[in-house]
Amino acid sequence: MSDNQSWNSSGSEEDAEPRDESGHLVGMVDLSGVLSKWTNYIHGWQDRWVVLKNNTLSYYKSQDETEYGCRGSLCLSKAVITPHEFDECRLDISVNDSVWYLRAQDPEHRHQWIDSVELHRTIREGRREKGGIQGTIFIPPPLADSGYGSESSLRRHGSMLSLTSATSGFSATSTSSFKKGHSLREKLAEMETFRDILCRQVDTLQKYFDGCSDAVSKDELQRDKIVEDDEDDFPNTRTDGEFLHNNHGSKEKLFQTVSPKGINGIDFKGEAITFKATTAGILATLSHCIDLMVKREDSWQKRVDKEMEKRRRIEDGYKSALNELKKKSHFGGPDYEEGPNSLINEDEFFDAVEAALDRQDKIEEQSHTEKIRIQRHSPVPPGDVYSSIGTHRFSNKVEEMVQNHMTYSLQDVGGDANWQLVVEEGEMKVYRREVEENGIVLDPLKATHSVKGVTGHEVCHYFWDTTYRNDWETTIENFNVVETLSANATIVYQTHKRVWPASQRDVLYLSAMRKILANNENDPDTWLVCNFSVDHDDAQPSSRCVRAKINIGMICQTLVSPPEGDKEISRDNILCKITYVANVNPGGWAPASVLRAVAKREYPKFLKRFTSYVQEKTAGKPILF
Repeated sequence: MSDNQSWNSSGSEEDAEPRDESGHLVGMVDLSGVLSKWTNYIHGWQDRWVVLKNNTLSYYKSQDETEYGCRGSLCLSKAVITPHEFDECRLDISVNDSVWYLRAQDPEHRHQWIDSVELHRTIREGRREKGGIQGTIFIPPPLADSGYGSESSLRRHGSMLSLTSATSGFSATSTSSFKKGHSLREKLAEMETFRDILCRQVDTLQKYFDGCSDAVSKDELQRDKIVEDDEDDFPNTRTDGEFLHNNHGSKEKLFQTVSPKGINGIDFKGEAITFKATTAGILATLSHCIDLMVKREDSWQKRVDKEMEKRRRIEDGYKSALNELKKKSHFGGPDYEEGPNSLINEDEFFDAVEAALDRQDKIEEQSHTEKIRIQRHSPVPPGDVYSSIGTHRFSNKVEEMVQNHMTYSLQDVGGDANWQLVVEEGEMKVYRREVEENGIVLDPLKATHSVKGVTGHEVCHYFWDTTYRNDWETTIENFNVVETLSANATIVYQTHKRVWPASQRDVLYLSAMRKILANNENDPDTWLVCNFSVDHDDAQPSSRCVRAKINIGMICQTLVSPPEGDKEISRDNILCKITYVANVNPGGWAPASVLRAVAKREYPKFLKRFTSYVQEKTAGKPILF
């Protein structure tokens, strides 16, 4: 080593990490592929091209768009990887408040991604732990540069050089380091150096004292022998030429081993000076450390007070944000969607659904006037068309449904204990019978209503004809007629607007309109529209929506009061009695209490909205009996 050679660990982590020719970290295996990423509650899961490289996870819309830059990335150094408890293909990666919800195509691919991510993190953390405290180890100069000629002098000179380097720069180096905030660390490193030097010096002095003790012991033994052999009072000369006593009783030099320089070649005076300098350096360093701690105590106390205040504000902000989050209807993330393992409770579920329905109502109110103004023309087939059963493949099923509605749906439920009156507004009454099957609410619902100025034919016409569907139906996103079976029967597929956090629903049903003639002339004719679920090859269930099953009947009878005198019958003389029955299996995992609350709210609104629409559309037009 050279004179001023030192070891330093203050280099950056990136500089210390080995990389191959392409710049990739050595030991890390890149991984890329298609994963499904949760985007938002509208678009749900979307396939994305995900790349794991250099401890960073990035994603692109597709593999073809990688050259345009990533759409997002996460550094995995502080990331938390959580395999989902129930979904074997899903993993969640979070860094602070950012969370990526990812799904692999199967559990094996999920394990592969988790292992690769953990490998990247392990390699990076392993390299980071190889770093050390910044410091410099001093190496003493060679013998040629020292002022001493012996090996022990070299060791002592090396110790003195370290002391000089440490103590001479006390005022300059330490002060500047104090300003940078590193002085305590440097002084602790100096203390380590002093300790090593002091230990070596103690060992050296101990060897010296042991040598002195051995020399004195040998000297006393030899002196006793000389006294015994030389009893005469005259000088004696030994073979080694050293005088022990003379005739006057004075003492001469004893043995060369008694000389301090003869004991292991140790310079006791020099070692004593070095030892004194070392202890002085330790005392100076300790004094400086005390000064530093005293000076920085106030600063640290201020920092602690500031951090405590910051923590208090953060905790208050967290509590406030948590309370606000509970009030909001949107939670975000797939864990809050409708499902068996949803993290959202029933109260929060209902609040979210109610808030979404309120927003839809506001939007509908703004567009309602415009819908009424639109003039739609749909030819009305002659009445006898609706009297025939039909010859299509579902004609027998339609006839069965019609007869069931005529038999059971028109029965009075006022005295039936199984039916509960849940809403009563003027002429409108809504009844419900609670039924659950496998945890799914299947409550039959029946509503009765009386509407002035319209006929049963008109009500059923606007309810059955899809030309007018979007004018009064606010829950439908889109629909289309899959097949026209006859002039009074069609198969319709429709998707309903999604109300988060509930899943989106779709329905495939046969809609038929019939006219049932009265058995006697005193009874009114009955108009009926029945909608019930069927299957069709052109509208198979998909994973995007939950397929609901329905059996709905709109049954109308027209009552006519005689006009005064010779006046013609006007709309003031007619009254339509409506019986609406609905049996709906919503499927999915929506809470029972939420479904019942929504049904209680929405069915009366639907009846009032639809009947008002029919009154507005028929006002001033000829009566359609």
